[in-house]
Formats: sequence, structure tokens, C-alpha cells
Amino acid sequence: MVHPPVSILLLLLACSAVSAPSLCADDAPLGVITVHAQAHPLAAGAVTGDWPCFLGPTHNGVCIETKLIKTLPKDGPRLLWSMTRGTGYCSPSVADDHLVYLHRDGDAEIVECLHPDSGARYWSVRFPTTYADRYGYNNGPRATPIIANGFVYTYSSQGVLRCLKLSDGATVWTRDLLTDYKVGQNFFGVGSSPLLSGNLLIVNVGAPGGPCVVGIDRTTGASVWTCGDQWGPSYASPVPATIHGKSRVFVFAGGESRPPTGGLLSLDPATGALDFSFPWRSHSYESVNAASPVVIGDQVFITASYMTGGALLDIAADFTAKPAWTSDDFGCHFCTPLYRDGYLYGFHGRNEPDVEFACIEVKTGKVAWSERPEWQDSLVEHGARREVAMSIFRGELISVDGSCLCLGEQGHLLWLDLNPTGYKENARTWLFAAPESWTPPVISHGLLYICQNRPGYDGTPARLLCYDLRAE
Repeated sequence: MVHPPVSILLLLLACSAVSAPSLCADDAPLGVITVHAQAHPLAAGAVTGDWPCFLGPTHNGVCIETKLIKTLPKDGPRLLWSMTRGTGYCSPSVADDHLVYLHRDGDAEIVECLHPDSGARYWSVRFPTTYADRYGYNNGPRATPIIANGFVYTYSSQGVLRCLKLSDGATVWTRDLLTDYKVGQNFFGVGSSPLLSGNLLIVNVGAPGGPCVVGIDRTTGASVWTCGDQWGPSYASPVPATIHGKSRVFVFAGGESRPPTGGLLSLDPATGALDFSFPWRSHSYESVNAASPVVIGDQVFITASYMTGGALLDIAADFTAKPAWTSDDFGCHFCTPLYRDGYLYGFHGRNEPDVEFACIEVKTGKVAWSERPEWQDSLVEHGARREVAMSIFRGELISVDGSCLCLGEQGHLLWLDLNPTGYKENARTWLFAAPESWTPPVISHGLLYICQNRPGYDGTPARLLCYDLRAE
């Protein structure tokens, strides 16, 4: 399992006076939207796009946006708006002039629909929840919403799948999948984001004895097909692919089970027919498969932590698969690696202190480089400022505009150049000093959305933050 960070920042500090006024986390009313500035117009010729689901429209953290600001002032990029929020690890989803975000307040999960440029609220709906994380982690939702065809699809931490109207948040249909398929609570609740494929929502349900995966009609909520009779629900999200000219979906399954089991499933999204299953899972009971598969041509890469490592599978024209190589030196915990020009980049290791930023060659499986970035930063606590040793730790990567944007585990934002000989840090800022910054950033129409998942060490509340990256 994921253990809490054990670096120099050991405890979430209580609210304290700081040089600039800040809202104490314990007193912050949830859902308050503060407008800080207006967005710049898009630069002439800028390429932009929506980000309507987990890891973006290409499902791999690759962004099409261009003409972005690649400098980072000391205080960070220009903050446009912020919303105080509850618990959860979801990314926001953005389509046209709608942003949808899911978080928790008390005994309710809240679906927020906002204008992505201004933060103005269109609507907000609440649904009851009783989920309690038995390991003491955040009790909010984990699965990122989907926006498509005028509807919103959400998946709660207790396995309730909902379809809402994008226009007003009205419920179209609801499915309690954990009840329907008799699935018990996984280690950290439900955390695999569904995949929309054509007219179906593909969900890693992970029922004991099957089904492992269910295809659900997006218009009615009815189950259309089921697939697999082994492996429980993971925290990795299904990804689509075109393999040998045919549509496929890869599901990296495997959550709580005794003995621990899990691995990769390849299936036909139209029928649920299973091509192959490839076991890949830590032998440790308290572990999960959490990084999504990475598709590279007619190959797919999977990775897990807890002394598991990574495997690259060659998929033949008859949809059988065999490993091209395996490596003990590239086991990513929950951050999906980034593929670029024949190499994979990611964060190898289980917990904050022992994580290495690494690059591995896809052709050979050999580690090209592995480093532990470190720098000194100034931290304010109890009104006093002191220097601390910091790093990216388990970061999140987005490939964008010929560069790479990285969110560090403690709230740092970095622009990086990545290549097989190493990485170059072009810019770095500390957006907020807060742990568990595990939610992948979102870039849409020149704006950057960052989730501060926990209150800051200086007392700032958990927030959803929108920054302007538009070049002038």
C-alpha cells in the first residue's frame, strides 16, 4: 500500500500566521470561488483542445496545446481563480466552456460544474456517501469524471456510477456496481476511472469470480457485456488502443485479494471478448496495480511498485502476447509513465524518500538514467521560515508543446526538457506547500488546472486552482 510521506515534512501543520493573509484550513468554507485575474486571450495560431477525461483525450498524458508560457515566476504562473474544496484525488475534466470536478464534503460527494476560464458555477449537485478509508487516507472520490455528448459520468468511491446532464446536473441514470456485482471495498475504495468507448462505459469492476470488466450502455446504464473471471479492481484506468488496425482496450486489473493477483487484460471494446491475460502484480498483499498501461504502437507497457517492476509486451497479429522484456528497475507506483521518442520517463519507487526519476529505453528495457532531484526550499511554519531539502518525489508528467510539465508530490511545478541522456530543469516554482499532490495536472485551452489535495503546511485550505499559461 501507499504509506504517508516520511520526509522532513512529517506532519500536516496547524494553521498559523504568515506574512500574507491566508484562510485557515479548518475554517475554510467549501466551494467558495475566488477570482484573482482574467485570462489572457489565446495567442494567434495557438493549438488548443479539451481535456474531458483522465489523462486527457489521448489517455496517456500527452497534450496538444501550443504557445504556452514556459517561464515560472517565483510566486508561480498567474492565478486566475481558485475554489476551496473538500477531499478527493480526482482531476477536473474540461470540454468547451464546462469544467466538471468531483470532491467530498462531510457525508456527501459533490459534482461541481464551473466555467473553466472564470470559475463561475453553473450548478452543483450532492450525493450521499459513507465511504471511510480504512488506512486513514483521504475519504473523497478518486475517479475522474467524463464529459461527452452533453452528459457527465461520475464514479464514486463506493462504486456508484452516474450519468448526469451537463446542462443542469440532473440525474439520467444510476448504477450501484459494487452492490450489483457483490464487490467488497477495495484497499482505498474505488479508484479506477471508467473509459468511454463508443456507446459504452468500460469499468474495471473486479467482482470475485468475475466479471472483472463490464461494458455499460452510456445512455441507459444497462450492462451490455462482461469479461474476465479473475483479478479484482485496480487503481489503473482502462486505456483504448488501435492494435494491428483493430480497436482494443487494455485493463490493468488487480487490487485487494488473497493471494495477491492481477495483470493486464486485452479485450474487444464492442463485445468484451478477451484476447489474452498477462499476470503482473506484486506478491505483497497490501499493494495494487495503479499506473495505467502505456500503448506504444503494437506494444503495451505495464508497471507496478512493491518490487514488481515493468514489462513491455509484444502483441502479435492474432492478439497473443509475450514479453519483449521485463525490468526490476522501473516500477512506478501510481504515476503513469510518459512515452517519448523511444523512451519511457517516470518515477521508480514506492514511497517519497526512495523514489528515483528514471528513463528506460523501450527497445532494450535498459535504464538510460536514474536520478534523485534535490534542492533547498524555504518553508513557512508557525510564522517562521526555514530551509528544507525538497524533491519531485512521486511526480506527475504531462508532455506538452515540445517540453514536459511536472507536478511534484509536495506542490512544486517544473518545466523540464527530457532526453535519453538526462533531464534539464528549465523552470521551477512552489505553488503550495502541501502533501499528496498526486492528481495529474490538466491543460485545456491554454489554462492549467492543479489540485491541492490537502491543506497546506502554512494553513491554506485544499483548493482547485486555475492558472494562465497562455503566451501573449
